[in-house]
Amino acid sequence: MPIFRNPTGQRKKQGKHRRVKHLHGGLIKGLTGIATFAVYPLMRRCVASLVLVLAVAVRVFGQEATPTSTTQKRGWLGRIFHPFSSTSNPQYKDQRLLGLALELLVTPQTVKLSETRQLDIKLTLTNQSKRPIALDFPTNQRIEIHLMNTAETVLTKWSDNHAITEKPGTVLINPQEHIEYNETITTRDLTPNKVFIAEVFFPQYPELRIRQKFLTAP
Repeated sequence: MPIFRNPTGQRKKQGKHRRVKHLHGGLIKGLTGIATFAVYPLMRRCVASLVLVLAVAVRVFGQEATPTSTTQKRGWLGRIFHPFSSTSNPQYKDQRLLGLALELLVTPQTVKLSETRQLDIKLTLTNQSKRPIALDFPTNQRIEIHLMNTAETVLTKWSDNHAITEKPGTVLINPQEHIEYNETITTRDLTPNKVFIAEVFFPQYPELRIRQKFLTAP
């Protein structure tokens, strides 16, 4: 056994050990980079999917449910296109009317009296119940329209310009169906730069009543 170690052989072994260590380090670093490159996009996709799912869940649970026995709430789309339309679905004393909902749309909603001679009135009556509802009428008149000021003084009546005849009839509204009444009423009694009220109701069923405010301009 030699007393002195061979320095040359020892340096060769150390150099070889460093090269192997460097090779292993490079290989590990390369594999880490590949894994990072492969995993990060996957993680980003997973996070993006999770955010999307959470957003949809929040939107779904945040939506307002449409009640069936209280005031009906319009959706955001309806409020954008018809910001001044009115809806009504109250509790009625007349049990035959339970489940009926009214919606009123008056156009134009800012009335330029120099250009507009007639207001367009659209009334929608919807049966939100699970049973058919029949409405009986003694004449051919179904609805009445009143234009009023803010003191609720009636200025114009729709029936004043329409003939009413004794002709009994029945309107049947099936569950989840609706009927529409499209009429016009003159603006001759209105004055500019004021707020007025359009009220629509069924004379035979006074509880079926809804109103909407609108503005006038010169």
